[in-house]
Amino acid sequence: MVQGTASHAGKSTVCAGLCRLFADEGLRVAPFKAQNMSLNAAVTADGGEIGRAQFTQALAARTTPSVLMNPILLKPTDQHRSQVVVLGRATETLAVRDYYARREALWRVVTESLDTLRQRFDVVIIEGAGSPAEINLAQYDLVNMRVARHADAPVLLVGDIERGGVFASFFGTAMLLPEDDRRRIVGYLVNKFRGDPTLLDPGFATLLERTGIRTLGVLPWTEIELPEEDSLGVPVDARVPEAVVDVAVVRLPHLANFDDFSPLAREPGVHVRYVTTPSELTNADLVVIPGTKSTMHDLAWLRERQLDAAIAAHRRAGGAVLGVCGGYQMLGQVLHDPDGVESPTAAMPGLGLLDVETTFAPSKVTRAVRARSGAGAWLGIEPDLPLEGFEIHMGRTVASASPAMQVLDADSADLHDDGAVDADHLTMGTYLHGIFVERAYRRAVLERLAEARGGSLPPAVDACTDPFDAVANLLRTHLDMVPLRRAMGIA
Repeated sequence: MVQGTASHAGKSTVCAGLCRLFADEGLRVAPFKAQNMSLNAAVTADGGEIGRAQFTQALAARTTPSVLMNPILLKPTDQHRSQVVVLGRATETLAVRDYYARREALWRVVTESLDTLRQRFDVVIIEGAGSPAEINLAQYDLVNMRVARHADAPVLLVGDIERGGVFASFFGTAMLLPEDDRRRIVGYLVNKFRGDPTLLDPGFATLLERTGIRTLGVLPWTEIELPEEDSLGVPVDARVPEAVVDVAVVRLPHLANFDDFSPLAREPGVHVRYVTTPSELTNADLVVIPGTKSTMHDLAWLRERQLDAAIAAHRRAGGAVLGVCGGYQMLGQVLHDPDGVESPTAAMPGLGLLDVETTFAPSKVTRAVRARSGAGAWLGIEPDLPLEGFEIHMGRTVASASPAMQVLDADSADLHDDGAVDADHLTMGTYLHGIFVERAYRRAVLERLAEARGGSLPPAVDACTDPFDAVANLLRTHLDMVPLRRAMGIA
């Protein structure tokens, strides 16, 4: 089991690397995270919704993603409530205390899922959440040491040195745990270090003396592109030298699946930035309204910030606009919520940039799909370019405009229209997450944006190394696997 001293310490990345490392040895490997709180989700082939991190880790393990790998997914809808997804299906939206009241029933779901995976696979790499030393929540634990105890799993504790205070975080985490749980920690792993690791040796010696736990490795800071688990991983704006295309993504309060736009950021000459004010839309070639877990709330927030007027001005000036999922719904004429699925407000006007209307329904659509670009020709892109992705949405949208995509359900031969494109081919909305993963479509979009600016997109750079292989190699080089293998019983 991989646990961390805090959120965003690197647990998900280390788990992905271990999944690939053991898979490379011919073992049958599966990832597992009992409970994930994240608005970055993915859809399995059978239509189940799980955390994006576990979906990615399954790919690293060269196995098929399953709802058993993330049996509980919490999707926050506001500061106090979350939609609860159990075994891939949304069940109800609960306040935190009501959720905790159901913990024993949910614990049975956790243990049955984990036990099933352990029967089917040689190795299960378990990921914790936050920190196991959140002592105010210990009685409600469904994801950290309680899982380790159930599986009798050794624990690798990861700390992020880039934030500072890594020695204190290791020491504090270990010493706040009960002795039986502390003995499960087989070693510390320092993540994101820049510099000479030997400078850390005196600190490791003191940690060993005071906690009895060795440090098994120091991972150097490395640029490896894996999908982020949650909004803590939203990229910090970094200027791109000689950027040809500028993409402004509105950072909504309930931003979901922001990793839809990571493939754009990896392209040479493309600057992707996350914005919250009207002035930040200046000079953008493409304005993106992304997915959100609370469409109507975030639409109201967008108006409060006067971003609605700024987006309309951008569009009048000939700029391109894209809405994905909740962003697509916002671009329409009106949003209806007669059953109070998202909001007590029965109806709310949209931004009026697309001739569509959305009605929220109590049931959620979750499906993996294949698609092709539609005849609506957003930005003049040719039709029939292949796409793959998934849909996760509560709304049902009726469009009078030209469709953006032709979608084929992954498990059937049914073809249907998705999304909409305006008459000027500058505004598009779609429900398809993962729209920019396919290279041909991504390059076509960026090339049209570059041409509109009067420039040309630099040639694409082929990735030399699979990111999962890169993380696995990092662990092979910088993590002492011997104590870990011994504790796992596979030495």
